[in-house]
Amino acid sequence: MAVTIHDVARRARVSVTTVSRALTQPNLLRRETRQRVLAIAKELAYQPNRAARGLITGKTGSIGIVVPDLANPFYPGVLRGVQVRALQLGHAVLLADSDENADAEGALVNAMEKQVDGVILCAPFSSDSQLHRIAASTPIVLLNRRCGDIPAVLMDIARGMREAVSHLRELGHRHIAYLGGPRNAWSNRERLRGLHAAVRGTDITLFELGPFEPKFDGGIAGAALAIDAGVTAIIAYNDLMALGALRCLMDQGLHVPGDMSVVGFDDLLFASMSAPPLTTVAMPMEAAGGAAVEMLLGGAGMPAQPQRTELTAHLVVRGTTAAPAAGRRLVRAMPSAALQRARSSSPSSKKR
Repeated sequence: MAVTIHDVARRARVSVTTVSRALTQPNLLRRETRQRVLAIAKELAYQPNRAARGLITGKTGSIGIVVPDLANPFYPGVLRGVQVRALQLGHAVLLADSDENADAEGALVNAMEKQVDGVILCAPFSSDSQLHRIAASTPIVLLNRRCGDIPAVLMDIARGMREAVSHLRELGHRHIAYLGGPRNAWSNRERLRGLHAAVRGTDITLFELGPFEPKFDGGIAGAALAIDAGVTAIIAYNDLMALGALRCLMDQGLHVPGDMSVVGFDDLLFASMSAPPLTTVAMPMEAAGGAAVEMLLGGAGMPAQPQRTELTAHLVVRGTTAAPAAGRRLVRAMPSAALQRARSSSPSSKKR
C-alpha cells in the first residue's frame, strides 16, 4: 500500500499542512521542523502526488524541453544536464523533438504548457517574433539562441573559435578553410564572428566554404573543396563534419595531421575515439542544460528582466593538428567528378 501524506504527518506528529509546506514551501517552517518532516518522508519513501501538489501550489512539478533533432549527438549531452538538475530540484522532464520545424516548436510548447512549469527551447528554429509570442504565454528559456530579453543560456562560441585559430596560427598555418554549417543558425553566426575577429589583422588567408549539412556527409563535401582550395588546415562547424572531413582526407590518400590539420566543434564522445583523436572546441553541453533548468525554475515569481548566462567554450588539443608540412600550402589535384559532387552538395536550412 502506498505511503500517503497522512502517514508522514502521523509519524512526524504534525499536521498534513505542515508536511505539505515542508515539501513545497520550506521557508515557512522552522528549520528543525522541516528537517524532521523531510527525514521521515525519506524514511517512509514517500512520493508526493504531483497532481495534488499542483492544486496546492499552482505548480506542476514538471518542465518541458524541445530539441530540434535528437539524432544529433549534441542534444543528448544537453538533456543529461537538464535531467540531472531537474531531478535535484524535484521536477520531472517532458521531452519533445520538433524535427527542425518552427511551427512544430510553437505547437509543442502549446501542448505542454498546462503540464509544465516552463519550457527550455534548444536552438529554436522559430523567428524572433514567434519566440516572443511563445514567451508571452509560457515561461521559456532559450539554449544556444539569443532573442531580445528572453532568458537564455549561451555558450561562448566566439571565444572557442578564437582559440582554435590562434592554435593553428601558432603551429604555422596561414591558409585555413572553415566548413560552414547552416547559414542562418545563431551558432554558425557566432562561429563566424569569432573566426573573423581571430584572422583580422593577421597574415592568415581564410576560405569560407559552405553552407553544408551539419552531418558526416557535409564534412566529406566540405573537405573535398578544402583540398581543392589548397589549404593546410580545416575548421569544421561541428565534430560530425570534422569526422566526415577525416574520412574524405583518408580516401584522398592524405595524412592527418601531416598533410592537413583538422579542428572540430562540440567535443562529442566520438572526438576522443577517432583515429587520430580529434582536436576540437569543447562545448559545455551538460552545464548548459543544468543552467537552463536553474534559470527556468529560479525565475518563478520574479519581475520580468533580461536574464542571460554565458558559459565558456575552450579548445581541446588532440592528434589532428600539427605544423604544416614544409611550412607551405598543400597543392593537390582533385578529380573533376569528385569536385563536382562536392560543389553540388545542397545547402542545409537546419539550425543549431
